[in-house]
Order: sequence, then structure tokens, then C-alpha cells
Amino acid sequence: MTPETTPVPESGRRCPEPLYGPEFAADPAAAYRRMRRTGPTAPVELSPGVRATLVTGYDAALHVLRSPETFSKDSRRWRDMADGTVPADCPVAPMMAYRPNALLTDGPEHRRLREAITDSLGGVEPHALRNYVEQSADALIDRFAAAGEADLLAGYARPLPLLVLNRMFGCPPEYGERLVEGMAGIFELVDAEKANELLTTTVGALIALKRRTPGRDVTSRLIAHPARLTDEELVHTLVLLIGAGTEPEQNLIANSLRLLLSDDRFAGSLSGGSLPVEDALDEVLWSDPPMANYAVHFPVHDVLYEGTLLREGHPLVISFAAANTDPALVAEQHPGNRAHLAWSAGPHSCPAQGAARLIAAVAVEKLLDRLPDMELAVPVRDLEWRPGPFHRALAALPVSFRPAAVTRAAEGERPAGDEASAAADRRDSAPPGGRRSAPEAAAPASGWARLLAWWRGE
Repeated sequence: MTPETTPVPESGRRCPEPLYGPEFAADPAAAYRRMRRTGPTAPVELSPGVRATLVTGYDAALHVLRSPETFSKDSRRWRDMADGTVPADCPVAPMMAYRPNALLTDGPEHRRLREAITDSLGGVEPHALRNYVEQSADALIDRFAAAGEADLLAGYARPLPLLVLNRMFGCPPEYGERLVEGMAGIFELVDAEKANELLTTTVGALIALKRRTPGRDVTSRLIAHPARLTDEELVHTLVLLIGAGTEPEQNLIANSLRLLLSDDRFAGSLSGGSLPVEDALDEVLWSDPPMANYAVHFPVHDVLYEGTLLREGHPLVISFAAANTDPALVAEQHPGNRAHLAWSAGPHSCPAQGAARLIAAVAVEKLLDRLPDMELAVPVRDLEWRPGPFHRALAALPVSFRPAAVTRAAEGERPAGDEASAAADRRDSAPPGGRRSAPEAAAPASGWARLLAWWRGE
């Protein structure tokens, strides 16, 4: 890519491709194929009226990700947001607007904030993390093992990462409900501004709690880190970490289970050890990465690339999914090949990819070990995907299996954790706004509602 001092018109470009509707969610690969006809970049809409350029080529994506001097992560450069063309309350704003965290900063500030993250996450011992994932997985499986059927998304892939993150971040159970609700709204673009406020308020309360009573957790280590993060930086760093550890992690688990249960390449070997699970993770990270389109960048000046003008301050969104499936890539066999971009690349690559992969692998292995005869309850083509420009996310993953014995969790028991400590936390740290009143005794209407009901112990 070369700087361009004289503006160059965008010729031969068609209307922006919408990335937010059910049609795109059902078959994003078809949209990527259409967009590739005009080259490695294409105009898109992230939500109605929010324009961006999607980078669909693998080489182009790598160039953007590895060139921070030309492509900035600081969304205060977003011209359409600055001049009011895109309103501050648009549905994608919580995922794109500036926050003082490592994801949305450059240079020395980025290095300072990222160092605090890597050091704090470095205190998480892999063996202890594995044990906690196994305990939480067993407790969740016990809730549906005897039924012979389950929605693995609502009952397993969605709550498991939250349970693990609550332990890692020292988060009392009462806060978990609000974090689930806030993250759901942001990723699903449902009243995203209100969801963002709920999330940041709850995280702020968690920081206040950990200042009073620090523990051996990531939040406490962030607070005490020599980088001396401000309260605002702490809030948005935790929003970043919790967001990265919930929605993408649940999608990695669910998409891997879908692949294992539907692809003939894995048939007959599901209970044969960790190899097929590792292969499935690699395949999903190539073909169905949990964050399909993200890593938003902003050119610091006009840039010309293969005849297309990338305008200063106009958002560039990296399509990890399209770049990974770029026909120009030579490698055809994905298992074992980890040159995919699912964890991003360059200075902003995911600092927690080892832990994220461990959590997903243990979650899948534990489920297949406990319920080895699992089958999809519907044809794979009938599975539905949740709309949204950024994620690749199933709406449900129904399965059936031979009923199995409950191994450890009594009825109503919350998965793993120190109940005495949790009780003390509940007494000392009611979430902002207090406890929620008990809902009507109607069946929850959605996966998130079912998770919230489960979290309340109903």
C-alpha cells in the first residue's frame, strides 16, 4: 500500500454489502465471494448507515495488522463518528467507539496497557485453569445429562466461559448476571447503549470491591500493576477482557462442537483422545472463527491499494473469516496449520490465545468424554446463526444422547467455587441497583434469558 497525496475516486465499486442481517448470518461465505470480485477490499455496512471497508484478502489483512504507522487502532480518528454522520448511540458504537484500553490505542500507551494485561493474565496457572474448567464443565453437564437432550449453546458453551472468567477475575456471582446481560446486548446489537452502560457500571463496582478486598485474581493484579492504570483504564481494560473471554469463547466451543458432530472427517473418533478436538479447533479457527470480522483500523492518511482509495479516518474492518479462506492461500490442510488470523496478528494480536484455546479444548473434550454418543438433534443445515456484523455465532445447538448419570452436582448447586467466599462477597458487594426481583414463572424466551434464569438458580 502506498500513500496517495491526490484523492483517487473509487471506481467500479458497487453498493455496500450489509453485514448485519439474517441473510449474511446464514451464508457469509457467499457474501465474501461476491466481495472478492472487486479485489481484496470491499465496501460494507456494519449497521444501517454505518459504512466501512472490509478487508477480505489474507495478504492485505496482514499488511494492515502489521502496519500501525499507517493504520491506527484509535477510533477517535473515525471521521463519520466525529462529524455526526454516525450517531454516538448507533448499535455498533460499543464495539467500535474509543475506549482507553489496549485494543484501541497505539504506540507507548498501547504497550503500557498491553503489558498490564499480559502480566496480569500471566498469573493464571494453566493447571489450575484446566482444573476449574473441568469442574465447571462437569457441573453444567450434570444439569442435563439425565435428560437425554440439551441445547449445548444455552446450557453449556455460553455459561462455561462466564463461570471460568468469574473465577479468574474474582467476580462475585451477583455481578455475573449483569455482565451476561451487558455483553449480550453489545454483541447482538440489542439496545447496545443501555447494555454498554450496564456493563461498565458493573465492572466499575467490581474494581471498587477489589480495591477494598484484593485477592489472587486478574482484577486485583491489574489494579496493583506498576503501569498504574487509572480507574477509567481499569474499567475499559476489564470490559475488553471480559468481552473477549465470553462471546468469542462460547462461539469457539459451540462451532467446534458443531463441526465434530456434523463432519464425516471426525466421525468415529470423537471419544478417541484429544487429537480430533485439536483438529476441530484448528479447522474452526480457519473456516468459522468466532470473531469473523473485527480488528477495526483507521488509515492515518489516504492510502491507495490496488486502485482503491482507503480514506483517512474511514474504518477498515479485517475479515478474519474471509482472509482465512482467501483462494490465494496455498495451504489446503488446516489441521496443525496455525497461520490463520483468528487471533489477529501484529502488535494487537490476542494476548490470551493460549488460555482461550485451553478452555475450549477442555470444554469440548470433557463433553465428549461424558456423552460420547451425542448427535445433532436437527440436520446441520437447519442450525441457525445469530445476525451481527462481527461474530460467527450459532443461535442454538440442540443435541440428543443416551441419558447419563450425574457425577457430582446436586440439584440447584452452582458449578464449582468457594460457596463461603461467594456468600461473603454477596453480603459485601451487592451489584449497582441491588438484586433483581424474581421474574414471572414463565419459560424463558431466549438462550440468554435461559442463562439468566439458570444463573439466578431458577
